[in-house]
Amino acid sequence: MNSFVQLTDSVFYIMAAFAQPKHGYAVMSEIEELTGGEVKIGPASLYTNIKKLLGEEYIVLYDESDSRRKVYTLTDKGRSVLRHDLERRQKMIHFAQIELKGEVSHD
Repeated sequence: MNSFVQLTDSVFYIMAAFAQPKHGYAVMSEIEELTGGEVKIGPASLYTNIKKLLGEEYIVLYDESDSRRKVYTLTDKGRSVLRHDLERRQKMIHFAQIELKGEVSHD
């Protein structure tokens, strides 16, 4: 894995949603619902990112038995990239929390 991979917020949400097999509409709905409507990913953005994630082998077509709803899921490579980016984001949040509390001396 490229250690310099940093996911955009949209790709992060999409990849997290594909941790379990889902079709695109379910991903869009789940992201909107779980973020309280703060994050909305439209179909054009979703399917553009799905194409890129397939190309990077971060997701794979899981079930295409219903031609209207293709189901995708994360690959092992995709899980590794998502975990790496999750850790990066957790460090960012931890840093901000410490700074906001004023726990770090800047002497």
